[in-house]
Amino acid sequence: MNATPPPSPPYARSAMAYVLAGGRGSRLLELTDKRAKPAVFFGGKSRIIDFALSNALNSGIRRVAVATQYKAHSLIRHMQNGWNFFRHERNESFDILPASQRISESLWYMGTADAVYQNIDIVQSYGPHFMVILAGDHIYKMDYEKMLQQHVEAGADVTVGCLEVPRAEASGFGVMHVDTSDRIVSFLEKPKDPPPMPGKPDRSLASMGIYVFGTDFLADLLRRDAADKNSSHDFGKDLIPHLVKNGKAVAHHFSRSCVRSSAEAGVYWRDVGTVDAYWAANIDLTDVVPELDLFDRDWPIWTDGRVTPPAKFVHDQDGRRGLAISSLVSGGCIISGAKIRRSLLFTGVHAHSYSFATDAVILPYVDIGRRARLTKVVVDRGVQIPEGLVVGEDASADARRFRRTEQGICLITQPMIDRLSA
Repeated sequence: MNATPPPSPPYARSAMAYVLAGGRGSRLLELTDKRAKPAVFFGGKSRIIDFALSNALNSGIRRVAVATQYKAHSLIRHMQNGWNFFRHERNESFDILPASQRISESLWYMGTADAVYQNIDIVQSYGPHFMVILAGDHIYKMDYEKMLQQHVEAGADVTVGCLEVPRAEASGFGVMHVDTSDRIVSFLEKPKDPPPMPGKPDRSLASMGIYVFGTDFLADLLRRDAADKNSSHDFGKDLIPHLVKNGKAVAHHFSRSCVRSSAEAGVYWRDVGTVDAYWAANIDLTDVVPELDLFDRDWPIWTDGRVTPPAKFVHDQDGRRGLAISSLVSGGCIISGAKIRRSLLFTGVHAHSYSFATDAVILPYVDIGRRARLTKVVVDRGVQIPEGLVVGEDASADARRFRRTEQGICLITQPMIDRLSA
């Protein structure tokens, strides 16, 4: 822990959020050909990283750093446009920290812990008492102040954010074995037989990749780790197991800090790391009462407030009526004699006459040609859908032309469209 006593609450005022946003996101296939996973669009107008950043802001944290690495241009541009309101004169800061070989002229970020270590001098120059380490690639709403409170009250060296998952599904996670006081007694990476939670034999605690440390304690820990040639310099693989054995590691249950509006019944957390999971999480938002409430004004998801005209629906003729049913339609969209059903349209989509989109996730500035029919698709940004194209009605034809998943979702990019006429 820090040598100096903890400040008075709220502790978020004395914390820095450090977002690890360098992941390749390769399981999202062509969606991450040009952008890192945290920069992938989500929910109509946001990016995935906006959820971690909004949680930090809404929790009261006013110092934020984001470490980027792979295909970072889109992500950096988004943060420059949408997160440029932090002010130095209000003791606020927002630092974008690309891998820049500051420690070594030959090494980029070698692991999640190294991504913090290489910038620890920048972090310490602001003097935060606490560090909240976050992954930038999950969808959830969380009040980090409650996790900080538990960290202080428990006198922990590290507090690990944990999610309850069915024990039968926990083998895909890093699992925390805890005692009745939530102290972590062992950490198992993707165990074949996950340990149950105390009093809940059918549930396990999975790591969310969210950690709270005292800043000075973390700096010392990172320096020791950097000097260890046998370390992979990763929080989950190296630092957390070390503290479980040699320090005090405490589990924080996400259910205690999950932010829910009156419309949200359960605890919501999603890893949208595959095309199927990404499609499902977006389409779920079209439900009458979705599990994730994006309309919650008490916990807004901040993003790039791009200026757009209102969505427009035109033509009112039989067979050529601009309408959308059970759908989310963002600003700048034009539904021109097209029918949209159970779909999510991002900014600036233009659907032309007699076209249909059902169970579709359409990213910004897509143009859907006349008489095109799209079913169970994810269409990447800026794609020009040709007139009459039919997707989602012939599985073998879809698999030949596009990227079709096991669950029958077709991912469509512009190079795939260009090959159709080659």
